[in-house]
Amino acid sequence: MEDSAALTGLLWDEWLPASVRNVIAEALPQRHADARALAVWLAGVHDIGKATPAFACQVDSLADCMRSAGLEMKTSRQFGLDRKLAPHGLAGQALLGEWLEEQQGWTGRQAAQFAIVVGGHHGVPPDHHQLKDVYDHPELLRAPGVSEPVWRQTQKALLEGCADAFGVRGRLGEWQRVKLPQPVQVLLSGLVIVADWIASNPDLFPYFPEAASCSGAERVAAAWRGLQLPPPWQVREPEGEVEGLFASRFDLPAGARVRPVQEAAVRLARTMPKPGLLMVEAPMGEGKTEAALAAAEILAARSGAGGVFFALPTMATGNAMFSRVVEWLEKLPAEEGTQVSVLLAHSKAALNEKFAGLERASRRSIAAVDVDGGSEDSRHDGERVAASAELVAHQWLRGRKKAMLSSFVAGTVDQLLFAGLKSRHLALRHLAVAGKVVVIDEAHAYDAFMNVYLDRVLSWLGAYRVPVVVLSATLPAQRRRELAEAYAGVRAGDVAFDALARSAAYPLLTAVAPGHGPLVVAPEASGREGCVLLEEFDDDLGLLAERLEAELEGGGCVLVVRNTVKRVLDTARVLRQRLGDAQVTVAHSAFVDLDRAANDAALVDRFGPPGKTGDRRPTKHVVVASQVAEQSLDVDFDLLVSDLCPVDLLLQRMGRLHRHQRGELECERPERLQVARCLVTGADWSGPVAVPVRGSVAVYGAYALLRSAGALVPHLQGERRAVRLPQDISVLVQSAYGPEPAWSVPWAAAVDAARRRHEANRADQVERAGHFRLGEVGRVGRPLFGWVAAGVGDADDSRAGRAQVRDSRESLEVVVVQRRDDGSLATLPWLSKGRGGLELAVDRVPSARAAKAVAGCGLRLPIQFSDPKVMGQAIAELEELYVPAWQVKESHWLAGQLILALDGDCQCLLAGYALRYSQRDGLEVTRA
Repeated sequence: MEDSAALTGLLWDEWLPASVRNVIAEALPQRHADARALAVWLAGVHDIGKATPAFACQVDSLADCMRSAGLEMKTSRQFGLDRKLAPHGLAGQALLGEWLEEQQGWTGRQAAQFAIVVGGHHGVPPDHHQLKDVYDHPELLRAPGVSEPVWRQTQKALLEGCADAFGVRGRLGEWQRVKLPQPVQVLLSGLVIVADWIASNPDLFPYFPEAASCSGAERVAAAWRGLQLPPPWQVREPEGEVEGLFASRFDLPAGARVRPVQEAAVRLARTMPKPGLLMVEAPMGEGKTEAALAAAEILAARSGAGGVFFALPTMATGNAMFSRVVEWLEKLPAEEGTQVSVLLAHSKAALNEKFAGLERASRRSIAAVDVDGGSEDSRHDGERVAASAELVAHQWLRGRKKAMLSSFVAGTVDQLLFAGLKSRHLALRHLAVAGKVVVIDEAHAYDAFMNVYLDRVLSWLGAYRVPVVVLSATLPAQRRRELAEAYAGVRAGDVAFDALARSAAYPLLTAVAPGHGPLVVAPEASGREGCVLLEEFDDDLGLLAERLEAELEGGGCVLVVRNTVKRVLDTARVLRQRLGDAQVTVAHSAFVDLDRAANDAALVDRFGPPGKTGDRRPTKHVVVASQVAEQSLDVDFDLLVSDLCPVDLLLQRMGRLHRHQRGELECERPERLQVARCLVTGADWSGPVAVPVRGSVAVYGAYALLRSAGALVPHLQGERRAVRLPQDISVLVQSAYGPEPAWSVPWAAAVDAARRRHEANRADQVERAGHFRLGEVGRVGRPLFGWVAAGVGDADDSRAGRAQVRDSRESLEVVVVQRRDDGSLATLPWLSKGRGGLELAVDRVPSARAAKAVAGCGLRLPIQFSDPKVMGQAIAELEELYVPAWQVKESHWLAGQLILALDGDCQCLLAGYALRYSQRDGLEVTRA
């Protein structure tokens, strides 16, 4: 109890961000002094439930010691299953609440809002019926009969001693009148969990310390020195002109100037009444990421936040952003010797070379140092490793429940959405995000199912007063309003937010500060404008091949974006027949991780900005890609062909067309491709109403596609007005997502039928997402009873975990290897950096290089394998290749993985499907 209390004091003083301390302090009469004392006291009493028969009976020899002191109790067998009704956290809540009521005169409601922290310290705050079960079985709390007074006196003595030892005796009377907000109860619960986990670590707090004479203070100090938790980020608000700030933080091209959007974001971050929600809507390529990081630095300084969490839609975008965040951190001013903890947050982070390098450099033993102050060497592979002076991937801050406590995190948005999912140890995740600035990128990329969670998370972030920066190139006005209302904690339809749903300005910045109405700023665009001519094009591969052959007569680079992997591969096959194999490459999601990363790098290397690609840009080439080309790849093409898709995504694809200036008036592009053009295909345009292809409807739904087609009609038919960028971006998005126009008769019928299906599907999404969604922020003073009741258990970044916050069937993931003719297994032969063709021993743990190479060949099987019957059959067939030697702890790269073994031609049969994989085309699936 003393260890936990002392650790909480250290965590409060040296680790907890000021923003979190401030939220807790504002709920108490003596502010920070009360807040620290309350946290220390609750940590000190959190295990009082162990002083009960239900807990103490578990080890006979220790129970006998207590019996000899008059604390009689049944044996564990005599208690039977009833003992499980009183886990020690729940028992502790009952005892603390009883003590506050009987000894301090508190009411049950007053006591419960404090005691719930004790009850929930193992991850799940109890509900009312669990507490009633304990009270209905008093023998679990105290043995009846002559020993009951001894139990009562022991429990009382411990609680009285804690009140005195931890300095709250004189404060309990005034705290009786306090109404703790639910966010404060959550933060205190999270803090107690952290202290409990550290104090329960036998490497830091040995059960039988050799230096038995050391004092409690020395014991805690030794553990704290051994743990070496990096302190929170402490940043001063940067002063001076925006130009100087950006020049010092980012690698700007020579002669580049800060864009108006970036300047406006910094100005708003500096001047909004309080740090709050900042939404940045601006075209692709306007430097929104740099604007977000600059704003985050200012908002952190103003709020006391101790770090930044950058949430992105995919692992690939998370990897790219992690590198950018690290580069930014390395340029931030810091005192010599300062450490900050960093994390890449997704399930395959260990395969990221930059993050893996930080992990290796930071690896050290977590153990208490000698009481005299001498420390153990931090060793790895027999050599001393010097801790990084700035960025560390801290050893203790690892694992799915602790990792988000790192100060700087880049990862998938799932990690943020999990904060809105009822799950064990949710308080720990809330503690993690409450101390940071949260940046949400690509906010338009999330569907109704995900938005149900996102909106609820925003409401809690607003209650914690967490600064949030939302980035989007294409945000519908109604969605803008919903995000603002969720953060502000107001009901939908609040008149103060009416203007947010009407504004069609673009670029647009919106600020929402707690207690203040929204503020809207419309900065100028950066000055570079463009026009894109749209053209309907029949969905005929032969016609497309003929057209591209003509377009590329004088050379050029074309991007063809398809809405399904099957359409990518079918298109590439026909184009190769017409243009030649060497002139066509593909990019889609059905590649193993290492191949996909290599594909992305090759795209940027060959089709990136002028000056970076040099002579590597092909004279003539076509890239056929799926949605992987929509975002986060800085690539530039001369001509775009796109399947019909929602208009905001079409605009994202158009951001890859003439993305960079190539000579005056684009004179360095082939002559016939100097005007930006986009051929819109993937639909039958011959009738009175556009008819999207089936694959696109399966992905996006008919309603979104028809609304998009309707918004594009003025640019595709009649006068065929060019799309002006950025002026038409907001106009098109609001047209496709706002109130419906007056449709002509044939359009009206098609749209009406599609709308009914869309609304039914959306209602179903919202209902299903609501099953495990966290409740609203409760009334002040209302205890957290049942806060995560009927939840999902543990939330993690597995395929099943991600399916909980995304509207997708659980997908099947495998790692791919090759079975040689002699039956042995090996890594795929073409892998780079010496990872190809490595032998995979089955009688022992494979080499670390080979095992990591296999882990890097993860592959998510396509939608066919998400059908429960097909998935079950596939798993059964995959489990036939079970290698016991790979399931041991030392084989962490391979343990638990499903292994897909391809033959010498990289083919196999699985659950009635024929699978073929190639480095060139990725995975192709056909019915066997």
